[in-house]
Amino acid sequence: MTVLGEARRWFEQWIGGVAIAVDGAAGRFARRRSIELDENVDGTFTARLAASKDGSSAAPLSFRLDHEAPQPPLPADWKAAFDGSRIEVRLQSDQIVSRLIDFPSQAADFLDGMIRAQVDRLTPWTAADAVFGWSPPQPAANDRIEVAFCATSAAKVDPLLRLARTLNAASVAVSAQAVGGDGAPLQVTLLDRPLRGLAGPRVPRLLSIGLISAATAAAACLLLNIYLGGWLQSQQEDLQQRISQRRAALRIGADGETSGLGLLAKRKQTTPSSVMVLEALSRVLPDTTYVTELRIEGNKVQVVGMTQDAPSLIRLLEQSPQFTRAMFFAPTTHAANEPAERFHVEANITAYFGSGS
Repeated sequence: MTVLGEARRWFEQWIGGVAIAVDGAAGRFARRRSIELDENVDGTFTARLAASKDGSSAAPLSFRLDHEAPQPPLPADWKAAFDGSRIEVRLQSDQIVSRLIDFPSQAADFLDGMIRAQVDRLTPWTAADAVFGWSPPQPAANDRIEVAFCATSAAKVDPLLRLARTLNAASVAVSAQAVGGDGAPLQVTLLDRPLRGLAGPRVPRLLSIGLISAATAAAACLLLNIYLGGWLQSQQEDLQQRISQRRAALRIGADGETSGLGLLAKRKQTTPSSVMVLEALSRVLPDTTYVTELRIEGNKVQVVGMTQDAPSLIRLLEQSPQFTRAMFFAPTTHAANEPAERFHVEANITAYFGSGS
């Protein structure tokens, strides 16, 4: 239906616009700033903010952790920078246990379980008390692979995680430097953890937008349902009324008139059967007569054909109980190239055929 199609198209466009708006907002929230937090030899940390699109960046900031709080306290601009950011912590190597370990090359798909089972042997801590990671495997001799393994105590990393949560950061990653099998330095990630959802403190606002959009969509659906439901109900009632009128026209009325079905049945009983008329003609007409056209209109039949004696056809038809009032309805002709006369005869059909159809 045209109205339903238009309404559906409008609703799909509206929902598409809302989805694009929400996706755009989510995309803006997803573009988090990155802050590098380097541990210094004296145990302090230096924070560096990645450059913005215009190339500007804040000056590095140094602080120490005192009971998991930065000292000196962070300036307001740095607190705003940490809010919703990704903090990438790089630990000093003297706080890290680093090993170069090798495995059969077939173990490349099972490194997590194999390394986790050896943490208590490679480090002073158990797997539950350590934060560890390894570099991508590199091929080694004798069909083996090498990985640079790094680990530190979870007690070393926990204050950094609590600081990141206090500063309302979105995620934190902790890495340390190791040496690969070829002597090149590698940065190994020990931990990479999201601290909150995509939108962070904007979650209530985003949820409000989503709830308002959902409520608006529900209201639009309700209004469309009411409008289209009423319109369709009206159309259905009109159609039912027309059907009832047609049925009433075919039904036997109170005045005793026959129904349309009865009239059709009566017409079938009273209309001559074409097959029976043709059969009766074949018995009446002589063998030297050939019929080329046969027309039955109501109770009258018209025959056109060729015969040797056209006048005798009138007498034969009149003698038949199936036909009466036989006559020529067109002149009889005899062309030079035709061996017989062309006749045009018509006659009334008696009611004899009615009972046979």
